[in-house]
Amino acid sequence: MNNENPVWKSVKGTLQAHPRTGALVAVLVVLSVTTSLLPPLVLEKAVDSLTEGRGIPWQLGALYIGLIVLSDCCETAQNGAITLFGQKVTHGLRSTLCAKLDRLPARYFTGHPSGQTASVFVNDGDTIDALYSDGIVGMLADACKLLGILGILWSRSRGLFAILCLVLPLLFMLTRHFQRGTLAAQRENRRAIGRVNSHVPETIRNIRTIHTLGKEPYMEDRYDSLITDSFRAINRANVFDGIYSPIILVTQAAVVAVIMVGASQGPAWADLFGLSVGSAVAVIAYVGKIFGPLESIGMEIQSIQSAMAGIQHIGEFLDEPEREPVSASPLPEELRQKAVAFSHVTFGYDPARPILRDFSCSLEPGEQAILMGPSGCGKSTLFKLLLGMYSPWQGNVALLGHRAGTIPEGEKRSLYGCVEQEFLAVPGTVKDQVTLGDDSVTPEQVDRALALVGLKETVDRMPQGKETPMGDGLFSQGELQLLNIARAVAREPRLLLLDEITANLDSQTEARVLEALERAARGRTVLSISHRFSRMMAGQRIVRMG
Repeated sequence: MNNENPVWKSVKGTLQAHPRTGALVAVLVVLSVTTSLLPPLVLEKAVDSLTEGRGIPWQLGALYIGLIVLSDCCETAQNGAITLFGQKVTHGLRSTLCAKLDRLPARYFTGHPSGQTASVFVNDGDTIDALYSDGIVGMLADACKLLGILGILWSRSRGLFAILCLVLPLLFMLTRHFQRGTLAAQRENRRAIGRVNSHVPETIRNIRTIHTLGKEPYMEDRYDSLITDSFRAINRANVFDGIYSPIILVTQAAVVAVIMVGASQGPAWADLFGLSVGSAVAVIAYVGKIFGPLESIGMEIQSIQSAMAGIQHIGEFLDEPEREPVSASPLPEELRQKAVAFSHVTFGYDPARPILRDFSCSLEPGEQAILMGPSGCGKSTLFKLLLGMYSPWQGNVALLGHRAGTIPEGEKRSLYGCVEQEFLAVPGTVKDQVTLGDDSVTPEQVDRALALVGLKETVDRMPQGKETPMGDGLFSQGELQLLNIARAVAREPRLLLLDEITANLDSQTEARVLEALERAARGRTVLSISHRFSRMMAGQRIVRMG
């Protein structure tokens, strides 16, 4: 397990990749802190000069105004640099998450709802972005500012310094109490949001089934329950946040009142608090600057604790076990000669319930076979083993002379094509549906694939041809399945894997798809799962399972 905080690791990576940005943030923080401490000192001189009857020199007034403007400019530049740095950190963190996603085994996706994974990238990633954009580095600057103010007050008013030394630890303990309560509420809220993000796509994906079974009230009640859990959690966090800031303001007013009362009690108290009129004005300004950062922390507790909960979720995601490399040991000679080979394969998703037991089957190059058997006997599981999504517990799985799972990503589409039951569109044009963004697929290969399945003329009649943006209603259900076949054969593979591709089609559309499949299957090895193919492909080998 990687014990290093993923955000801190991303910060270090950003500093190494963008050292100038990190240096700029550090310089601007120093300038912002320094310039913010100077105006009260100038104000003290101006007020003392005024009370002594000497008036305020214009140079002093100009210096005071100039320092305020300079302080605001430095703070603005600091916030901009912090936001820029935070964006780079968030970009690096999300890049790390994407790289991790590519290394996860298939069992992770079967055991975790898609909405939960998306929540890590979107919601938890946004909280990290907010952590920087809303001022975590600014809070570090406030801490430096706080130390500077305490140093100045030590030299100006020992009494005030003593009072603050008593008050600040109490406020720190109060802050920690609110942080713990808010953190628990934010964690519960993040979990509830993850469940909501899983529920919504699940509902949309199964909306027809839900409507057919009349389960809309059940799904609505379930959604309301999840939203209520989130609402209650965020309400608890809001209560902590709403109480904290008024406590800071009341404490600030009480400290100023104690100072004023103490300074008015006689020479001994006045010496202790060291207050002239100008000093009193400066001290009040500095007291406001002390409690200002604490109040800001109170306002930011929610985003900080939400980010901590997000960091925990991101850390858990990054700690997920990755795909174990498949053994690259040489295949037996008899398996290397086969187009597809399962040799004494035992496998299951649950260690206590194997689906395949000592299963063996092979296809010669150019042979076409159909897997038949009852649901649950392992037909689709064989495809998952062939595609390298899982590794068998025992035995060997090979295709086209390669051990399944060891084929480089860039070579897979040139070796085999897989046609699933449903067409899954990708963002982009009609051409992108065939190429899947693979630049190695040439325009000529796209045209040949579309012509092979009988869609070339249909696509050519579209306003922009292959460059027509993909959208709902552009193709019928049958045409989408033909496009699915075109996608599989675009790189001219030697092996086709067909998974019940006519299961959801009417008889007329099915006939058109089967004609396209017959053309696509010529000269290729074909392994299919389909009950209907058993009568449509007479003379082909049938492999019975179960």
